[in-house]
Amino acid sequence: MRTMFAVAAMFCVGLLVTTDANFAQDKKDGKKTVVLKGLICCNKCELSVGTECATVIVVKDDKSKKDVVFFFDTASDKKFHNDICASAKNGTVTGTVNQNDKKKIVSVKTLEYAK
Repeated sequence: MRTMFAVAAMFCVGLLVTTDANFAQDKKDGKKTVVLKGLICCNKCELSVGTECATVIVVKDDKSKKDVVFFFDTASDKKFHNDICASAKNGTVTGTVNQNDKKKIVSVKTLEYAK
């Protein structure tokens, strides 16, 4: 009986250690998948903000009632820029967001244009 209890206890401790390690790894990366809905457009051509073309998504912030601009990362910019440079489109972007030099940069996993 004691042996069975000891084995069960060791099994539970092992599960706790591996579960905690997985959660710690998720917190360490700090990257959560987010869904952004808004206007996907060119920073230069549509918004007249930058000096070079860049793909961005403009999202309305419900709390502050301001527009928040998320820049696409380099790979996503090259992939999707031709679709929106001439004309902006509403759409949904799923990806991870990072902060770099006061810019919010989204690494796009999926992009869907609204119909």
